[in-house]
Amino acid sequence: MKKGVFLLLIAAVSALGGLLFGYDTGVINGAQYFLTEHFNLSDGLKGWVVGSALLGCFVGAIVSGALSIKIGRKWSLIISAIFFSLSAYGSGLPELFPQSVSMLVFFRILGGLGIGIASMNAPMYIAEIAPSNIRGRMVTYYQLAIVIGFFVVFLATYFIGKNLTVDENIAFGWRRMFWSELIPSGLFLLLLFFVPKSPRWLALKGRDNEALAVLKQINEDDDAEKEMVQIKNSLNDSNDGVKVSYFSKAILVIIVIGTVLSMLQQFTGINAVLYYGADIFEKALGFGKEDVLAQQILLAFVNLVFTFVAMFTVDKFGRKPLLYIGSIGMIIGFLLLGVSLQQQSVGMISLIGVLIFIASFALSMGPVVWVLLSEMFPNKIRSVAMSVAVAAQWAANYMVSQSFPVVMGSETNNSAPWNGSLPYFIFIAFILIIVYVTYKFIPETKGKSLEEIEGFWK
Repeated sequence: MKKGVFLLLIAAVSALGGLLFGYDTGVINGAQYFLTEHFNLSDGLKGWVVGSALLGCFVGAIVSGALSIKIGRKWSLIISAIFFSLSAYGSGLPELFPQSVSMLVFFRILGGLGIGIASMNAPMYIAEIAPSNIRGRMVTYYQLAIVIGFFVVFLATYFIGKNLTVDENIAFGWRRMFWSELIPSGLFLLLLFFVPKSPRWLALKGRDNEALAVLKQINEDDDAEKEMVQIKNSLNDSNDGVKVSYFSKAILVIIVIGTVLSMLQQFTGINAVLYYGADIFEKALGFGKEDVLAQQILLAFVNLVFTFVAMFTVDKFGRKPLLYIGSIGMIIGFLLLGVSLQQQSVGMISLIGVLIFIASFALSMGPVVWVLLSEMFPNKIRSVAMSVAVAAQWAANYMVSQSFPVVMGSETNNSAPWNGSLPYFIFIAFILIIVYVTYKFIPETKGKSLEEIEGFWK
C-alpha cells in the first residue's frame, strides 16, 4: 500500500472518533421528544437526560491524559469505541435492562466518557502521526467528521422516525435511533485494531525501534530517520531526570494559553446558536416546528462546506490567518443578527447573520482550535496538557448552554435597548478576546514539525 494512502486511512479511522462525537451528541436531539413522551419526563428530568452526557464528556477528558500516557493513543481510542458501543446499545434500553430513566442516564454518561476520551486522543493521534506539511489538513478531518456525524445522525433519526407513527416512535422508535449508532461505533472499534501506535508515544516509552518502523510506514526512510532524531532530541532535552512539574512557570503558561483558546471556542456562542436557534429561523423565514428538517439541512450544509474550506486552506494560509478571518466573519454575523433584533426587524438579515456566523466558525475556531491543541504542546506534556484544555472546553460548553437561556429570558435582554440581542453582543466581546489572544500568544505552526513548535516556548 502506498504511504500516502496508508496515512489517509489512518487519519480516516481516527477521525471516526469525531464522527461518533457528532453522532452521539446529535442522536439525543432526534430521540428526545419521543423518549420524553415515553417516560413522561418533567422539564427538569428532560434537561438531565439530554445534558447528562456532558458530565461524562468532562470526566472522560480529565482521565484521558493519564490514560493516554499509560496505554497510548491507540488503546485509549479503542476504550472510547467500547464506551460508544455500550452507550448506543444500552441507551435503547433493551428488555434485559431496567426500563428506567436512571439506567438511560447511566448509558448516556458512558457515551459522554467515550466522547471525552476521543475528543482528546483522536486529534492528538493524527497530529503525532502526520507529516508537518499536511498536519493541519489531517487534523481538520476530525472536525469534518464531527460535522458529518451531526448530519448523518440527523438523517438516520429522521428516516427511522419517518417510517413509524408517532405512537410507534414513542413506544420503540427512539430505541432504534440510539441503536443506529452501533454501526459506526462497531466499525470504529474494529478498524482501530489495524492502525499503528503513535510513534511519539512509542518513543516516549523508549520503544525507539517500533517508533522508527511506524515513521517509515508513512514517510520515506531518510525523512523518517530525521524525524526520529528530532523526536529523541526533544525528549532528551526535557528528560533531565527531574519529574515534570506542570505548575512550573514555563509549562503552566503553555497549558493556560491552550486552555484559554479551547474555552474561547465555546464562548463564541456556537452551541447557543445550534441548540437554541430554532426561534430565529421561525421568525426570519416563517419556519414552523414541522420545518426543523429544512433548518438543520441549511445549518449542516453551511457548516460542512466551510469546514472543507478550512481543510484545504489551513496548511496553505496558516492557522492564525484563518482565526483572524473567521473572527471578523463571526463578529459581522452577530452584528447583523444583534442589530436586527435591537431594531425589532427580524427577517432575512437575521438569517444571513446566523449563516455568516456558522460559516465563519466552521472556517476558523471549529477546526483550527483542534489543530492548534493537537500540535502546540511539547511531547513531554502533550497528553496531560491537552486533557486539561479539552476538559475546560467541555466545562465552557456546559456554562454557555446553561447560561444562554437564562440571559435570553432575562428582563434586561427583553427590554429596550437590547430587545433580545444582549447574548450576541456578549459573544462579540469574547470573539474580540480571541483576536487579542491569537495575536499576542498563539504561534504560527504551519509547516513546522511538532519538535520545532516546541522551540517557540523556549
